Order: sequence, then C-alpha cells, then structure tokens
Amino acid sequence: MNGKLILEDGTVFNGKLLNNMKATGEVVFNTGMTGYQEILTDPSYCRQIVTLTYPLIGNYGIADIFMQSRKSFVNGFIIGELCDNGSNWHLETELSDFLTRQGIPCLYDVDTRAVTKHIRAAGTMKGIIVPEDAAKTEIDELFAVPIKKEVVSEATTPNVYKMENDGPHVVVMDFGIKQNILDSLHQWGCDLTIVPSNTTAEEIMNLNPDGIFLSNGPGDPKDIPDVIENVKKLIGKKPMFGICLGHQILGLALGANTYKLKFGHRGSNQPVKNLETGRVYITSQNHGYAVDEASLKGLPLKVTHRSINDGTVEGMRHTKLPIFSVQFHPEASPGPTDNTYLFDQFVSMLPKEE
Repeated sequence: MNGKLILEDGTVFNGKLLNNMKATGEVVFNTGMTGYQEILTDPSYCRQIVTLTYPLIGNYGIADIFMQSRKSFVNGFIIGELCDNGSNWHLETELSDFLTRQGIPCLYDVDTRAVTKHIRAAGTMKGIIVPEDAAKTEIDELFAVPIKKEVVSEATTPNVYKMENDGPHVVVMDFGIKQNILDSLHQWGCDLTIVPSNTTAEEIMNLNPDGIFLSNGPGDPKDIPDVIENVKKLIGKKPMFGICLGHQILGLALGANTYKLKFGHRGSNQPVKNLETGRVYITSQNHGYAVDEASLKGLPLKVTHRSINDGTVEGMRHTKLPIFSVQFHPEASPGPTDNTYLFDQFVSMLPKEE
C-alpha cells in the first residue's frame, strides 16, 4: 500500500506502508548506521516518529537480547529500504514481523535524506503517517490530536524490582531506562533497586541506598516538576549520577535551566570533548533538550563535557558534592569502551565494604 508522511508545515514525503496503520507524533531523525532494534525499543523515543538516515534497515533482523525495554514506545518508523530477509546468527524474527507485532506504523521506500535535511533546516515538528489516498478530513483529524507532553509516566517501570549483586546498593530512578544502562551498572558490581519515576525522596532514602542513579527518558524535563522536586530533596544525601534526561533533571534541580534544541542529537557518532582531559570521544546520543550553560553562572556546577558539533553542554559535575551527569550514553559503546570510565567514576564515589 502506498503511503505518505505529512509534516505540519505541509511538506509531503511519499513511500509504502508496511501495514495499514496511521501515526501522529513528533518527527525526529537518527544518524546511526546500526542499532535499529535498540532505537525502536529505547523509551526515550516515546510517542515520536523516528526517521533513520541509514538506507538499509532490517538486514540483521531482531533478537530478544537486544531489547532495551519491555516493548517499543515509538509512534512511527520512517526508513529507506526495508530488508525482508535478514541474516545474523542472533536473528529470531524479521524486522517487518516485529513492527507488525508491536503495532508500529512503518513507512518505507522513503527518501530519508530529504526528510532529515528538511528537519535540520526547519526544526523538529509534528507529522503524520497516512495512506496515500487519505481524505482531508482524516488528515485534519490526525493533526488535531495533541502530542502528549508528559510521557515519562508511560515509559517508567510500573513496579519496583531488583537486580541483585554483592556491591554497593544503588537506587535507580527509572524515567524510561535502557536495559544496557542497568546491565552496565550491574556489571560494575552495583546491587540495583529500580523504582518508578513517581517514587518520593523519602521512599528512596528508606531503601538505604549507597548511591542514586537518574536515568534517561523521553520528553521535556520541565513537564515533570514533581520529579524535579523529589531530586532536589535528594541533593547532598547520597552520590548521584545522571544520564540524558537524568542530566537535565539534575540541572533543573540544582537551579539551572534547559531548552529545546532545533532538531536534537540522535545518533551513535556524536563527538564530545572532555574539558578536564582534553580528549575527544565518539558518543551515542538521543535527546531533544539541553542544559543552558548561561544558567549555570553562580551555581556550584562545572561543565565537564562539550559537544564538538554545536558547543552545547554534554556533561557537568557539582563542585562540592559527589554529583555528576552526562548528556550522552556511555553504555551504548560507540567507542566501544571509551566512555565506560564514567561508570568507574560513579562506583568510586560509593562506599566500599570493610
């Protein structure tokens, strides 16, 4: 079936619909050459329509070991060539079957380079996926559907659970965490208790943690003021480490400001400079918001990492307390192990057993 992506500025991109499903969401793009399953199951893409710039998608299929969450949270998928015959020793199902089973509208045979160039110029915007012959009334109705703002409550875990270990006890505030982050913390010896995003500061402290981790997640951090207030109450209580949305939440909790980027940073080849060592790292990123560096003036926060591409803040640390955060994803291993020193840094802050 022929279909099309329509952006809210009226721009249309044609393609083929994998199944007769429609979508509404914020249209974003990711420049990674691999990792489509990780992208599809990263909760940070909740309610977004994701465009992949790399043309061949599905060539190594889908396998459960690469799932980053319990399901896919994306609203739609825009790709170039859809491979129906994947080849990999891990392969358990084809991408097309996974998309259908997860109920993800997919438009393929699309000029994704043109989509990306348009978004880069015009900025991230709302879009819809519809059949080619969709009536104007149907299109108007889809555009009238508001994009939900507070999406962390959808992406977070519904229940408290454990990943037991012999090392320090870390409470993980789950705002839409990737499984690879949990696996990395566990690999570094941490005894993990993962809690929903609405868990109060008092409930977290009652768990007697040695450290607190603030996870990645979807949306604008300013849409979750209750979470920010809870994190404020935890400042100075225990060592803290934040990644992505957790980085932004920490910034807001400590008095800084955040803002929306024109088209975000989404890909596995984003260069970041560590200002404390002078070394440049290739990082994996997925975010549409950033901490405003100007708002850090007068706060006990020091910028530790900066984007080479646009100069935005990619990391910061508290000048007096054992608190730090980064905007990128060290667990995604684009280096592949260049950024794992951040887990070493966090664990070194936690108390050691006698």
